[in-house]
Amino acid sequence: MSLDLSQTITQVRALVAHMRGEREGRAKRLADALRALERADAVAMRRRASEAEGCVSFLAADPLGPPGERHATPPAPASYSALSVDGSHIDVDRHLPVRCALINLGGCVLTYGAKPDARFFSRPRLYSADDGLSLPDPESPGDGTSLQGALLGLKRSVDEVVELAARAQDLPPDLPAVALIDGTLILWELGGQAPPGGRYPSYVREHLLKDPKHGLLPAFDRLRAVAQRRRMALASYISLPGATEVVNALRLALCAYPPGDRRAFCQHGRSDPCPCSGLHDFVDRDLFGRLLSPDERSSLFRTRSSVVREYGEHAVCFFYLNVGREIARVEVPQWVADDAELVGLVHAVALDQCRRGNGYPPVIQEAHEQAVISAADRQEFRCLLEETLEGERLPTYTSQKQESKRGRWV
Repeated sequence: MSLDLSQTITQVRALVAHMRGEREGRAKRLADALRALERADAVAMRRRASEAEGCVSFLAADPLGPPGERHATPPAPASYSALSVDGSHIDVDRHLPVRCALINLGGCVLTYGAKPDARFFSRPRLYSADDGLSLPDPESPGDGTSLQGALLGLKRSVDEVVELAARAQDLPPDLPAVALIDGTLILWELGGQAPPGGRYPSYVREHLLKDPKHGLLPAFDRLRAVAQRRRMALASYISLPGATEVVNALRLALCAYPPGDRRAFCQHGRSDPCPCSGLHDFVDRDLFGRLLSPDERSSLFRTRSSVVREYGEHAVCFFYLNVGREIARVEVPQWVADDAELVGLVHAVALDQCRRGNGYPPVIQEAHEQAVISAADRQEFRCLLEETLEGERLPTYTSQKQESKRGRWV
């Protein structure tokens, strides 16, 4: 039986009516927040965030300049290259006849200007029980952590940056370039409790972050080395971001309570609300959607994520960009943030890409098209496994649940 819309519509109407009733009050709170952001002092905000560390459960960013500052777009280069890599994967599936996983990386290099060009590529990589499906524990031979679920997704994210670093070596040397990835530069899951039982083992973190060939930080090193030889920047692009790091920094700046008392007092719904409580339901893009005019970017901010502390000199900074149709979050490593010319290049190229792509960078979209594994591809992969096993006279099997999906029975 499908969703009963006749029962659902009543609940949807009630939700919309509630939102309509809160609109006016929310608009006033947002205007107050915007004025507070424009008056805020970067040094004081960084001090407040540092004092509150460990006393609050939310993450606040450090502003690297006046928090309410606006930056107009610099002119885009007459000619430039944009590089992007994306990934897709097939997870370990107990319904498959072989225990395996597949990561498909795809990407493109788009060159604009006097000599326009477009190059596309894709590279699948199969992981099996005998070839890389487990990250080994160096202190316990024979043991390891299986590449599946959230960890396979993390591995894919790292592989995208590793591939980006490899492809950056072949960019046209005489043109400015931006290497863009979709999503974040931060492996947030390494700081959370994603796997069953808690955080990933230290050897998993070491492999993902520091492995010389396959780790994230060595890949960042290789990208920075390319940038030192020619004008190139690394950045990531997040559409419709849901982050609250700047809002949280503003909350701390406005908070009337001392650091040790904030966890107890800074709660939405208290009868004696703190001045910061009016910000509880905003995300960063709400603020910058009011602050920034089309084509403008915000000041730079640096994340205080515990994961990024392991990045060392590749600490992640970000700014918000009004691309006309939405507010995007653009992340860059510290070595890009420290170079005003490279920040301007990222700003100009990201905006130019959004203009060319009807609100979204075409280089990222085309990379996605090269990487995506469609439903038909997944079925073909299953058939390929089964046919190859049968050709070698090896047993094939699947669950009755999977068989039932191939035909409906009454």
